[in-house]
Amino acid sequence: MKINYFALILLFMASGFSIKAEAQKPLNELTWQYVATRMPDNWYGSEESKRVSKNVLLYQRNSGGWPKNIQIHSSLSDNDKKRVIEDKRLNDATFDNGATIREMRFLAKMYNKTGNPEYKDSFNRGLKFILDAQYANGGWPQFWPLRKGYYSHITFNDNAMVNILRLLRDISENHGNLRIIVDNNLQEGVVKAYKKGIECILRTQIVINGKPTVWCAQHDEHTLEPAAARAYELPSFSGAESVDIVLLLMEIPDPSPDIIRAIEGAVDWFDRHRIKNVRWDYFINAQGMKDRRIVSDPAAGDMWARFYDLETGEPFFCDRDGIKKKSLDEIGYERRNGYSWYTDAPEEIFIKYPDWKKKIKIIK
Repeated sequence: MKINYFALILLFMASGFSIKAEAQKPLNELTWQYVATRMPDNWYGSEESKRVSKNVLLYQRNSGGWPKNIQIHSSLSDNDKKRVIEDKRLNDATFDNGATIREMRFLAKMYNKTGNPEYKDSFNRGLKFILDAQYANGGWPQFWPLRKGYYSHITFNDNAMVNILRLLRDISENHGNLRIIVDNNLQEGVVKAYKKGIECILRTQIVINGKPTVWCAQHDEHTLEPAAARAYELPSFSGAESVDIVLLLMEIPDPSPDIIRAIEGAVDWFDRHRIKNVRWDYFINAQGMKDRRIVSDPAAGDMWARFYDLETGEPFFCDRDGIKKKSLDEIGYERRNGYSWYTDAPEEIFIKYPDWKKKIKIIK
């Protein structure tokens, strides 16, 4: 199994510099994703963080969850606040793009620093939202209450379900002192929901000729089969969303034989579906616009496609017409440049896999 260690070292070094640079920026220049969970520990509980927490409480919907793609820490005028209060009744609370889980982790940090009961109450309303949204089969939809269409599918897309399960696990194991914020009457439900979620992951794993492979970005909530989302997101083996599922399973300290089999099947699939010696090339096209393409480069590391055909196992690409194409060059400018078609995220699996194998041998 080939691992591009040099590329990973550069990535980790760049990440370290990036974090330091971000921490020095004023709040209004940071993303909500960063502010919610990655600020210096002593910032949580500060007067500035308390001002942000008022917005977090304000944006929480009556259902208990939060909407997505909002820079919650941004300043609000009186008219803005009035609008947000009116929007509380909307059924747009979601787990997509990190929403709801991110706000809850922020509230937990704030409660640990301040003990403010408002933060605890809001967190537990969010937790009840999570528990209520779970299907009997253990999966979670993208939105709750349910919306018609692909939103009701079991959603691995953008790590929605993995984010939920990591939060439930952290509560159960008291990571980050999370347990103290959870109401006693919800503790048992957290443990059961996590267990059911892991079982759902095992049941949705795509099996070919008796061998486990990976997952689709979303699975039908009734049949558990791979399902479509947007027109260009067809049922497939997912080279992207499957990564964090595997990493989550590898974090389980005492994996069952079924979990071990699921991990090893997925790792084998990733190893066999590497795309070697290619990289992105950014250029100005004939229309004078910034564009990108995939080019051959013997010095490039491995990549994986976002989508692989369920029948052929080959990478494919789609435009908004929903027609499969074999090459990125065959789809239009907007989708070619506006979507994550390739990823090197599976490299993290191969970095961690040897230590995981050693741990499993010790357990056995």
